[in-house]
Amino acid sequence: MRAPRGLHLDYVSPAEYQAARWPDVLGVATFNGARPAAPAAGGGASAGIPVAQVNTPVLPPAEHMFEVWRCGEAAQSGAHRRVRFRRTADTLFGCIALPEGPGRAHPSLQEATTQAYGEIYATLDAEDCPHLLRVWNYVPDINGDSDGTERYRRFNTARQQALHAGGRPLAGNVPAASALGAGAGSPLVVYFLAARTAPACVENPRQVSAYHYPRQYGTHSPVFSRATLLRQADTVALFISGTASIVGHRSLHVGDTAAQTREALTNIEALLAEANRIAPGAHFSLAALACKVYVRRPADQPVIQRQIDAVLGAGARAIYLQADICRQDLLVEIEAAGIRPLAANA
Repeated sequence: MRAPRGLHLDYVSPAEYQAARWPDVLGVATFNGARPAAPAAGGGASAGIPVAQVNTPVLPPAEHMFEVWRCGEAAQSGAHRRVRFRRTADTLFGCIALPEGPGRAHPSLQEATTQAYGEIYATLDAEDCPHLLRVWNYVPDINGDSDGTERYRRFNTARQQALHAGGRPLAGNVPAASALGAGAGSPLVVYFLAARTAPACVENPRQVSAYHYPRQYGTHSPVFSRATLLRQADTVALFISGTASIVGHRSLHVGDTAAQTREALTNIEALLAEANRIAPGAHFSLAALACKVYVRRPADQPVIQRQIDAVLGAGARAIYLQADICRQDLLVEIEAAGIRPLAANA
């Protein structure tokens, strides 16, 4: 059955996805390093669905998981250089994977990041869909060293330089985003949602905006908003960036997994309050969010899940992935999405 027009997010097993045969799939991300053929949802018009294959293990009880973005209407697939995408008149899902390594055939992380973002923005320009809403970056060995500099900082430098070269803003009107580790030997994987209309950007009053971080976190700040809001015909979609135990610009509760989880949830609550202020008819709530939870140490998952269930309820829509986080003192990061109908007078 086709959903109402507008973005929809589902976390499902491969078997559930195959059984659903949705005709309106916009794009898919798979985890656990799965490398299936593009899932066949509905056949025919659904051929050519872009699939971002991410090497971050899914933690029990799940073994494999698909993140499925749907649009509620017919979509068309395409490619621009190494970016594969699928789009409607108003929204676009795309992905790119670039291996890195020695030699000209495999660029360094910094070169791969520059190339990936250059091709992403060239795709958006060619498709007249210029506004990034949400970006997911999976960086192998994100906390590792590269010639004396942490690889995450190398990534931030390259991303900022690519945005500057493309004439994109480096602060303020920037997309929601996450940057997490991926398994050793993985390519740099980036997938994203974009739109023809600009989203509203949401910042957290409890935190310094990431693009204003002091230089102690690197010579080039990460470029993302804490969240973005996209108004559609009858709904509003909220994309919450990866959120951790950071207040101001400092990491809190170092070594305390439960306290870090609670602090991250408090930050998400603050973002929901800001989102509801900007879009008062949406009535976003914690219980209505779909969450993806990144766990640095798999043994910490039960502790993290208990904290999340206590706040979101035992029926929380959440999947848990093992991944290194951008700061080495952070043990958990939570991202979320919420899609709500808008009240008629909003």
